[in-house]
Amino acid sequence: MKLSFTTYRIFLKHPFGISRSSNNWYDIVLLFLQDGNIIGRGEAAPSIRYKESTEKILSVLNRGVNIPESENITLEKMQNRIYPQLENLKSLQAAFSMALWDWWSQKKNVPLWKLLGCDNTNSMETSFTIAIGRIEEIERKIIEADPYNILKVKLGTPNDDKKIINEIRKFTDKLIRVDANEGWNFDTAIEMCNWLADRNVEFVEQPFPAKDLEKSEKLTRLSPLDIYADENSRNAKDINKIRNSFDGINIKLMKCGSIEEALEMVELAKKYNLKIMLGCMVETSVGITAAASIASVVDKIDLDGNLLIKNDPFEGVKVVNGKLSNHNFNGLGLKLISKNNSLL
Repeated sequence: MKLSFTTYRIFLKHPFGISRSSNNWYDIVLLFLQDGNIIGRGEAAPSIRYKESTEKILSVLNRGVNIPESENITLEKMQNRIYPQLENLKSLQAAFSMALWDWWSQKKNVPLWKLLGCDNTNSMETSFTIAIGRIEEIERKIIEADPYNILKVKLGTPNDDKKIINEIRKFTDKLIRVDANEGWNFDTAIEMCNWLADRNVEFVEQPFPAKDLEKSEKLTRLSPLDIYADENSRNAKDINKIRNSFDGINIKLMKCGSIEEALEMVELAKKYNLKIMLGCMVETSVGITAAASIASVVDKIDLDGNLLIKNDPFEGVKVVNGKLSNHNFNGLGLKLISKNNSLL
């Protein structure tokens, strides 16, 4: 089996603003595992919030990752030999997890979602993100979001949160999910939750910095809206720590590091009666399709990262009338549509 990889810059259709940053583009790493005629594909979309970067990923990859011979070896043994070499970079581990599962399910001649025991998810609606930006651009963003019935609205600004919601409500009464990305203090959070409860908002995600777990627990008790963890729910170990502090969690492959870890998080969250959303970073169809493979086992999905970019190099999971529609091709079922010669 041969490993190759390349960086790829994805450009946003609109600046992607959250409470702590705004970006027009992101650099990701795409990797490929070639085994005869089979190509397993994976994507690492690192977040500086978790102290990861393309530079750190490339440092590991350029130093060399030993890939075992693919004959007469199980998927689990491949994972166990590769993951320890990745210096705990979760987005890189996620990329290898995707590529290995893609390779393995192609070898088995079955779609990945089916191999994982999931359903062909063609009835779950994804939310569509309205990031923080200029107020006067909201109308155009709402028009672009027309196929989607659920909006994911980024808040956590110093002064504009209510203005953003009021402006959106001039043009649509669609269900809203709010994500504050650690941007509120307690007084702001309780005021906003009470105010948002009358404006067709489903829940509020990560209102406080992850270290302020006591505030999250208090808000969850007092808020009329459900409170979801994102930055607080990185992996399965986190769930026991936070299970009394939130109503639900947001699972992302780039945070937890693998499809296997995501499924373990699902199992634990269900054990503790936590609601489960499956989310993403800004990613290409490689990462989004991998996440979509397990979408049928969660309660809600927020898999729109590939819909926010101009130059997705692959086709994968489709969104039809705002709903995910998985494929029946083997593996991830990805199709290369870019003419970039470094991509496979």
